[in-house]
Amino acid sequence: MPSQDILAEDAKSWRRNLHQHPELLFDLPRTAAFVEGKLREFGCDEIASGIATSGVVGVIKGKAGPGPTIMLRSDMDALPIAEQTNLPHASKTPDRMHACGHDGHMAMLLAAARHLAESRDFAGTVVAVFQPAEEGGAGARFMIEEGLFERFGIDEVYGMHNKPGLKVGSFATRPGTLMAAGDRFVVTLTGRGGHAAAPHLARDPVLAASQLVSALQAIASRYTDPFDPVVVSITYLGAGNPAALNVIPASAQIGGTIRTIAPATRKAVEERFRSMVRATAQLCEMEASIDWRPGYPAAVNDAAMVKEVAVAATRAAAGDIDTDCPCVMGSEDFAYMLEKRPGAIVWLGNGDTPDLHHPSYDFNDTALPYGIRYWLELVKQRLPAGS
Repeated sequence: MPSQDILAEDAKSWRRNLHQHPELLFDLPRTAAFVEGKLREFGCDEIASGIATSGVVGVIKGKAGPGPTIMLRSDMDALPIAEQTNLPHASKTPDRMHACGHDGHMAMLLAAARHLAESRDFAGTVVAVFQPAEEGGAGARFMIEEGLFERFGIDEVYGMHNKPGLKVGSFATRPGTLMAAGDRFVVTLTGRGGHAAAPHLARDPVLAASQLVSALQAIASRYTDPFDPVVVSITYLGAGNPAALNVIPASAQIGGTIRTIAPATRKAVEERFRSMVRATAQLCEMEASIDWRPGYPAAVNDAAMVKEVAVAATRAAAGDIDTDCPCVMGSEDFAYMLEKRPGAIVWLGNGDTPDLHHPSYDFNDTALPYGIRYWLELVKQRLPAGS
C-alpha cells in the first residue's frame, strides 16, 4: 500500500495531467475516461459511468463489516477562460482552463479512493462521485434526478472545495448556510428606435436600461434587511452599434446575477425585481421581457455533520480549523445534494493564490496531502472499523 507521500505525488501528476486537458460542463469525454480508468485500476467493487452524461461513480466496500454508505464528491468541469499562468502544465486547450481547482478536487478524491480500495479498513461503503457541470450546468441535480442516491443507497454526502486566501493545511466550514443561492437573469427592453437627433420621436431603451441598472441596486440597499445578505450584480449591458452612433436602437438588454441566503428572501427579491422591471418599462413607455434563470439553492450544512467533519479536519490539518467561518455569496451545486441527504461541505486552504475563476489561478499542489488526508480521516470517523 503506498504511503500518503506517494499518494500525494501521484495525485500531483494526475492533477497536472487533468489541468492540461480541461473540458466544459457535461462534455467531459477525456476527463471521465481518465477518472474511470483510475478507478478500475484501483479495483473498486463497482464502477458506473455516463450518469448525467459524463458522471463517474466508484463504489468501495469496507472489509470490517456492514455500515452506512457515505458519498464523497468531486466536481470535474473546467471554465471557458484563457489561462494566463505560463506554467509548464498550463492548459493545452485555447480558452479553457481549470480556474476553480476541480482538477485538484479530482486528484485528491482519486488518491483517497486508491487508498481505500487497497486498505478497506472501514465498516460500510464509500461511494466516490465525480460530478460534471458544476460550473452553471447543475450537474449535481441531474445526477440526483437520474437516481444517484437510490441506486447506490447513499446515507450521507460530503464535499470539499479549495479556497484561495485560506492558509494551506487549514480547513473552514460552518453549520447552516455556507454558500448563497444564485439566480441569473436577462431583461430585454423593447422601445422604438430612431434618429439620435430626434429622441422625442423614439422610445429610448438605452435610457430605460440605464435607469433600471441603477434602480435594481435599491433591492439590496432599501428593500431587504441589511443583516440578510443580498447581492445584485449587473454584468451585461448591450444595445446599439458602435458603427452607428447617431441611431437610437430599438432594444437593449441587461443581464446579471442575484445572490441570497434565506429562501424567503430569495422569493421576495425575485418578486421585487420583476415589479421594478415592469415599472421602469411602463414609465419609459416600452415593453419588457424577463428571462429568469433559477440557479443553485443555498448550500446548507447539517449542524451534526459539521461536528463530525470538524473532527476529521482537525486530524488532517496542519493549520487552523474554523467551524464558524463567514457565509460567502458564491454558490455551489453540491447544495442540491445537501437538500436530499445530511452532510457538509468544507473549505480547504489553497494559500495566497489568485482567486477562483481568475486566469492566473492554479490549484496549489501543496494542499493535496491535506485534502487526501481529510477524506481518509472522514471515512475513519464516519465508518469506524470497530463499530
